[in-house]
Amino acid sequence: MTTTTPPARAAARGLRGSPWATLVAISFGVMMVALDGTIVAVANPAIGRDLQASLAELQWVTHGYLLGLAVFLITAGKLGDRFGHRRMYLVGVVGFVAASVAIALSSGVAALVAFRILQGLFGAVLSPAAMGLLRASFPPHRLGRAFGLFGSLLSAANAAGPIVGGVLVSAFGWQAAFYVNVPVGAVALGLGLWLLSADRPADTGARFDLTGVALLTVAIFALVWSLVEAPTAGWTAVSTLAPLAVFGVFGTVFVLWERRPADPLLPLGMFRHPSVSIGVVLMLLMALSLMGSLFFVTFYLQGVLGLSPTRAGTFLLPLMLTMGVASPLAGRLLDRIGAKTPTVAGLVSSAAGLFLLARLDTDTAFGYVTAAFVLLGAGLSLVMTGATAAIVGNVPMRLAGVASGMQQSAMQLGGSLGTAVLGAVMSTVIVATLPGHYRAAGLAAPDAGQAADMQSTVAQGGAVVPDGAAAEVVHAVTRASHAAFLDGLHLAFGIAAVVMAAAAGLALFMRTARAAEPAVHV
Repeated sequence: MTTTTPPARAAARGLRGSPWATLVAISFGVMMVALDGTIVAVANPAIGRDLQASLAELQWVTHGYLLGLAVFLITAGKLGDRFGHRRMYLVGVVGFVAASVAIALSSGVAALVAFRILQGLFGAVLSPAAMGLLRASFPPHRLGRAFGLFGSLLSAANAAGPIVGGVLVSAFGWQAAFYVNVPVGAVALGLGLWLLSADRPADTGARFDLTGVALLTVAIFALVWSLVEAPTAGWTAVSTLAPLAVFGVFGTVFVLWERRPADPLLPLGMFRHPSVSIGVVLMLLMALSLMGSLFFVTFYLQGVLGLSPTRAGTFLLPLMLTMGVASPLAGRLLDRIGAKTPTVAGLVSSAAGLFLLARLDTDTAFGYVTAAFVLLGAGLSLVMTGATAAIVGNVPMRLAGVASGMQQSAMQLGGSLGTAVLGAVMSTVIVATLPGHYRAAGLAAPDAGQAADMQSTVAQGGAVVPDGAAAEVVHAVTRASHAAFLDGLHLAFGIAAVVMAAAAGLALFMRTARAAEPAVHV
């Protein structure tokens, strides 16, 4: 039997259990997970040198974490609904720190990747629980503000990741990128024990949908695996198509199965609320456009413009800073007028920013890039806050955890899909245009096979220069390679802009009611 209990805030007195105390308590755990997502990229080169890891093995340092995170988010959200979000949050903090220490102590790549998968699992436990605690603690008329501040914390952590990672790795080695989670996690645990009031489970169903858990885990694992394989193996490779087929079969069976249990893992009735369904799609499309296109921005800044990593970071700061400032403002706006209008405006602003980025060139000025990133950052703040409020705020309290897991799963899968799809666009365009740019530069054009071999280097903003080539040849090859890279970049960002514009049209069908007004019963 499923029952709905009143939020823990109703029984809380004083600081413990108050809405703002809850936000402070969970902020350190959430920022720890977000920081880890960007800090590892800085540590990867040092990990490769120290452990003598290949490029494919280093990629799995990132992919392993993504797999652990993606496959468990919805299930972990359901566990929070079932056993209490405070309990699951504290378990997630302790497990995440323990996995971080195990990673730092790893002496081989295989063990490191295994512990990264475990770290992703505990990250999946922590994140939906934090969102569930927010949903339970804040009154409906302030929930948008809470989600906005939540987004601001994530933006700050993401912006700080490369900077903090660079300092730690340079001074203490790659292990410091994981040991840093120990003091942060200790603060998160201490604040959680002190400030988070005990909460009763919101979903006390007598049975747990183990069949649904198994089906969904296999389906998402197969989907993420195929998206990881596609950029390197190709979309027609068996290693890509086979897991896609597994995803199709298990995903279909999962949807059919979820109609049967009295207490399903993912109640399909929640999708009857149009804002919930649209919010999930918007989150996926937003992540597809953002992460899929911005994946190549670093290659543009360092490879094409020739900037140092530090200087490249200054180009990205306007995006992160704008998101950090705009997210709380977006939350206040949502509390006043609801999610529909701000979300549509945010998608239009994001589309405009991506359109500007689709016109980048080899001599683009810092001011131009800043203007594009400000438009993109302001828009994304509105979209992320609005879509999150639409998903988590429009389901019954007993489903807050699973709704949060669903929201974050959509974001993770959208990012993987965007990187794979837009990466394929980049590769295709580079192979097609590189011979023409070679001829225009007065060079012997590579054939299709040679261009295919060169595309990986060119797609990272580099150039395949013959050994011992004269300076003028080096210049010509580099210019031709950068021109092909920009052709691919322009189309990738153009597609991302169109996706954002189409999403704005979809957002027009959201309900105009304010966030956090549950209208669906499942």
